[in-house]
Amino acid sequence: MADLQLVVLKTVNDGPIDDTAIKFPDIETNTMQGTLSSLAARSMIVFKPIELEVWTLTPEAEEIVEKGSHEIRLLDEVIKNLDGLKIADVGKVLGSAGKLGQQRAFKNGWVKKEGDRLVANVSDKPVDETAADLKAVKETGTLSNALELNELRKRKLLIKGKKVSYKVEKGPEFALEIKKLETDLTPEMVASGSWKTQTFKPYNFEAEGALTPSGALHPLNKVREEFRQIFFAMGFTEMPTNQYVESGFWNFDTLFVPQQHPARDLQDTFYIKDPIEADEPEDKTYWENIHKVHETGAFGSIGYRYPWSAKESRRLVLRTHTTAVSSRMLHQLAADPKPARFFSIDRVFRNEAVDATHLAEFHQIEGVIAGDDITLGDLIGFMDRFFKRMGVDKLRFKPAYNPYTEPSMEIFAWHAGLNKWIEIGNSGMFRPEMLESMGLPKTLRVHGFGLSLERPTMIKYGLSNIRDLLGHKVNLEFIESNPAVRLDETLV
Repeated sequence: MADLQLVVLKTVNDGPIDDTAIKFPDIETNTMQGTLSSLAARSMIVFKPIELEVWTLTPEAEEIVEKGSHEIRLLDEVIKNLDGLKIADVGKVLGSAGKLGQQRAFKNGWVKKEGDRLVANVSDKPVDETAADLKAVKETGTLSNALELNELRKRKLLIKGKKVSYKVEKGPEFALEIKKLETDLTPEMVASGSWKTQTFKPYNFEAEGALTPSGALHPLNKVREEFRQIFFAMGFTEMPTNQYVESGFWNFDTLFVPQQHPARDLQDTFYIKDPIEADEPEDKTYWENIHKVHETGAFGSIGYRYPWSAKESRRLVLRTHTTAVSSRMLHQLAADPKPARFFSIDRVFRNEAVDATHLAEFHQIEGVIAGDDITLGDLIGFMDRFFKRMGVDKLRFKPAYNPYTEPSMEIFAWHAGLNKWIEIGNSGMFRPEMLESMGLPKTLRVHGFGLSLERPTMIKYGLSNIRDLLGHKVNLEFIESNPAVRLDETLV
């Protein structure tokens, strides 16, 4: 930091204003700024900061001012020797500066090479412009020639700094002594009448008050609440999702996922160590129906034709999808079959490598609709109405495969910002062998759909890395300062 200079406008004997510069090199900028602000608050002075860019010399530059530039010192050594200077001795004579001095002396045309020696290529010793320029910078803080100044900066001979000055003038309450200003009007002052002779500090009614420390909803919770309100408005009931650990029976088997499916490998699923297994469900008929559907086929299905393992079905896992919850709810619905609408929004867990778009845990939004003789057309119509409430009015559907739905469809929406179609969810009609195993009648059909909570949240808040939204690296200021969002602005 360069000198801190205070420019004071003095009045001598009520005569003309005398501009006198008074330097305070030993005072910190913050101290000076605080003092002036305090006096200005009392209307004793009016001040204006003036900032100027200045350059200071590095230790190497100081050496050049004292001894000369590397190139001129090299030329001096070459001239000293009648037969020139051996190239091998340049480092011995000038040390670490020898190589740079040799390069610049060649560039300036001051020396030339003859065999293994350097010889002078000038008749008269040239002006050491580098040293002269650095001396000028040292005296004035800058250089009039911008090109030469930039060259010195590139050579790392200069350090950029700032010179702070203040222009100070008398204020309406100027005085040579600081009067004590009262800040509060007390009951005692009012009772005694002393307030009439007191000088009060002026109130700043435009000053902002300190922010009250408070909690803040996470952006995911804000978007989650928007989705919940959409579901409630469309007649859905929220499913209980507080059970993160499920057995393989509910998480996979009831959803017609074969026990040899890659999703059930350790690379894709988190298995529980203690306890390892769960108890079998109380509904033994349902348990046997699932066994038959997988091993030999039932309810119109030929099954997967493999020896089904009850031990594998009892293994405990962190749920990989909230459809395990939907399966439980549909099984309960079988006790009193009737049209129903369920939804859930909660965490699921996958044994995946963490990157900008994947985490080992994320949120899944799921909706399930049970109705008499509903069809795929009903599902498409519902999807159209549901996503319109989110502000998405351009949808496409692509055939897909899911073990527990047939037919299945991936859902794509047109993203005006990205100018392309993006996948936003998955859907399908639950398979008859899955539903009839529970005891649901054939006429009661069920379709469902699911999407991620993180993807629309990232789009809305302009995030490209999921780790900026969820996890230990999330910026708390981001959570506190971002307002709630409206889903009707998410994709349009």
